[in-house]
Amino acid sequence: MNKAITDGITFMPPGFANGLDVWSSGNGTPGSDTYDNSADAAFVPSDADFGGALELLKTQATMKLRYTGETPILPGCYLRIRARVKAISGALPDVRIAGWAGGAGGHVSGVVETGPEVTLTSYGDVVEVSAIVGTGQRGGVDMAWGTGALYGHFGLDLTGPNGGVVRIDDIEIEDVTRVFLRDLIGVVDVRDYGAVGDGVTDDHAVFEAADAAAGGRDVLVPEGSYFLGDSVTLQARARFDGTVTMPADKVLTLMQNFDLPGYIDAFGDEEVALRKAFQSLISTPHHVELDMKGLKIDLREPVDLKAATPNVSSFAQRRLISNGQFSVVAGPNWDTETFTSQASYTTSRGYELNNVANVANIPVGSLVEGNGVGREVYVKSKNVGAGTIELSRELYDAVGTQNFTFRRFKYMLDFSGFTKISKFAISNVDFLCRGDCNGLLLPTKGIGFHLRDCWFTAPRERGVSSHGDGCQGMMIDRCQFLSDETQLLVPNRTSIGVNINANDVKIRHNRCTYFKHFAVVGGTSSVILGNHIFQGDAADVGPRSAGIVMAHTNSRATISGNYICDCSIEWTNEHDKNPGFSSEFSFSAMSITNNNFLSQSTAPSFNFIRVKPYGTGHFINGLTVTGNTFRLFDGNIDRVEGIDTSFAPMDFSRFRNITFTGNAFNNVNTVVENPLVMEHVEASHSATWVIEPFPKLPFEAWARTVESVTPKGAIREQGGPIYWGMPYHQVQQGPNKDRVNLRWETPVEGTVTIRLRIDTPA
Repeated sequence: MNKAITDGITFMPPGFANGLDVWSSGNGTPGSDTYDNSADAAFVPSDADFGGALELLKTQATMKLRYTGETPILPGCYLRIRARVKAISGALPDVRIAGWAGGAGGHVSGVVETGPEVTLTSYGDVVEVSAIVGTGQRGGVDMAWGTGALYGHFGLDLTGPNGGVVRIDDIEIEDVTRVFLRDLIGVVDVRDYGAVGDGVTDDHAVFEAADAAAGGRDVLVPEGSYFLGDSVTLQARARFDGTVTMPADKVLTLMQNFDLPGYIDAFGDEEVALRKAFQSLISTPHHVELDMKGLKIDLREPVDLKAATPNVSSFAQRRLISNGQFSVVAGPNWDTETFTSQASYTTSRGYELNNVANVANIPVGSLVEGNGVGREVYVKSKNVGAGTIELSRELYDAVGTQNFTFRRFKYMLDFSGFTKISKFAISNVDFLCRGDCNGLLLPTKGIGFHLRDCWFTAPRERGVSSHGDGCQGMMIDRCQFLSDETQLLVPNRTSIGVNINANDVKIRHNRCTYFKHFAVVGGTSSVILGNHIFQGDAADVGPRSAGIVMAHTNSRATISGNYICDCSIEWTNEHDKNPGFSSEFSFSAMSITNNNFLSQSTAPSFNFIRVKPYGTGHFINGLTVTGNTFRLFDGNIDRVEGIDTSFAPMDFSRFRNITFTGNAFNNVNTVVENPLVMEHVEASHSATWVIEPFPKLPFEAWARTVESVTPKGAIREQGGPIYWGMPYHQVQQGPNKDRVNLRWETPVEGTVTIRLRIDTPA
């Protein structure tokens, strides 16, 4: 690049033959004395070496020669000033190129205005002196004036002893920018605008100046460490050979190369780059997606995303991290922290532990364990001054004071510090935990968090955890949850794929293998669709755990089209501070349809669908189990459904709106239906026919409703005449209330088809 050629700028001052009135004996500024008619200066028209030359008699300690014209100083443009000098007589002086830096307000102070000195050692020998001036502090630049300088008055100085006579050839000023550019076009170097790159000097303003001047070219950040003391947005594409550092609360936004490789180039460290890229993603309106570009990032410690964005507590605009892999560098940074502390619980404040000892030490996001604590209860927040902990769920039987255990797992991406994050998505990202750490901890609150096409591979304890309500409306689509406990028997497993506290969650088309539980769902209105869950082990015959735990009574959930292998659906109310029934909806509004249930090497007592009330008085009011296939390998199970009475039985007298039909049973000893259609043959004449549907009624519940009784063929009295009357029925008969009596006017025999139910319809 040469500005004299490209922009027509004239840098070369006129020759001395044109007159000495433009050559100053001072700084060259307007009004300064010139050498025109000076007793110390004369033009020599026919010097043997120079042709025309200026002859000066040195009479001052520093004798100046400056061109009075204003030579422009342009960012990115470097000028070389050259002069040839020879001593004629008298004392031999020193010579150097010199200038006067001018800016918008006059003289620019604090910059170097002289070049290297050369000592004249003999008479008649021609010596060349030169210096390079420009805006940037670059190797080879003698006078770096920064972007405050707009022009200069250039020439030379004679220093040393007085009395000598020297002759000076015409001074030359030429554009030598080409020496400093590795490309001839397309790059703006931040050093040209004054960047220092020493890791201390604040270069953020010169980065912005270089970006403003880019005009479609790239901004080049050469080798060095550049400290940016304030936020910087680069509109131009940035090329980093050096790196930058910034305060934690300052943001670097790369408009043209906003992706993870771009930030790794900028910061030189993958984890720092991830934090700063996320900071820009969440702090500025410029981008909606952080593309990892297929990179694998090795994490040495959990990424606290709130700490990466100290000025943001909540965010509700769509944002996305995509296309990469997080791996783990094993070490103590991933160790689970465990705390034991005494605390009290009362049902009047069901989501709170109070009088918590050492509450300051207990991290938010910790799993809470203790007597009467259900599965997947976390520390949502804490109040150190009040000594309280806010819980993610209520405790079913923990009233009083006891010691609780708090386990804080370590997650690759930790959103827990945010009060609220909504509309955030992670797509095509592999969380490669390797059994050393966990995947993802959600924000405290939020709506519409979306995971799609992600892999959670070998998490140590949890794949995805929600310690609050950040799972409201969450969507988990087409993800893989692969346990690190594949080789363990089911009773020894402890890891869980995902837990949910809030409502309206969609878990669709995922694949989950060998966890203790795939999902613990504490909210309502969930859709669990098309997932493949298998949790068996290598034991010949062994227990099986729940693949899906639905931990809310009024579930309003749809579980459909899933492949549920070697595990069950368990329906509980373990997150209820008053687990006994007390005027709520009880176990209601659950739809389990068109699933494929399969198991092998399973104990006969195993149930694919199991209801577990944690208190007395509960019943089922609204359950649909239709279109499912139940199949066993390697033996049979007794029945597909059951009630776990470890804490309490259910109130069969209040069962309502239960449909259990259209299912296929293979290697199941007892096929159940509701309504149940069965045929009863009374071989001897009797006025009371005892119908025994047991054990074909679901949940071994009571026979509560007879919908129809239809004779099959003639009903005959004693002696053979046909009986044309109808019986009445009595339900809930027998010691277990699972029989129905048909009462006839007279003893009769025959066959009837009866349709009966364990519930009463709405």
